[in-house]
Amino acid sequence: MVRDRWASARFRKVILSSESGWEVCPRLGESEMTTTVAQLLNQKGHNVEAIAPDAAVYDAIKRMSDLDIGALVVIDAGQVIGIITERDYARNVFLKGKASPTTPVREAMAEEVLSVGRGETPRECMAIMTGKRTRHLLVMEDGELLGILSIGDLVRSIVAEQDMTIDQLEQYIHRG
Repeated sequence: MVRDRWASARFRKVILSSESGWEVCPRLGESEMTTTVAQLLNQKGHNVEAIAPDAAVYDAIKRMSDLDIGALVVIDAGQVIGIITERDYARNVFLKGKASPTTPVREAMAEEVLSVGRGETPRECMAIMTGKRTRHLLVMEDGELLGILSIGDLVRSIVAEQDMTIDQLEQYIHRG
């Protein structure tokens, strides 16, 4: 069963369970992930780049380009109301023939934003991203925005964990 917590009609927190269809089932012999979202944020940092909903889409795209990031969180009056990504720009502005200097972010952003808590694992986050076809997850607890994770952050974490497992197995083989 998926339990949803809505901070507003547009904001959704996802908690995984066996009935959700997104649960990650470890392969036989695979150890549980020990890294959590909290640990990833401690390594990556808690900085979140944000923009106002009335800002021009051009300014959002320029800022993403300058910072070499793919998304900005849209915040209005201290509340998360959406997210704007390069994909949102392509689909909701460029392909619709709108002008990015005059189109406000609120017209291009995604209003439903998925989030996870600090205790989820990178594999659980990856399962959500894959299932929902998104590239960014907010990390939220008790209505507070703690950070943002990209699919790249998760891939790096999973690869590092697999490298560590390979090293441990090689050491075990060489000892025994």
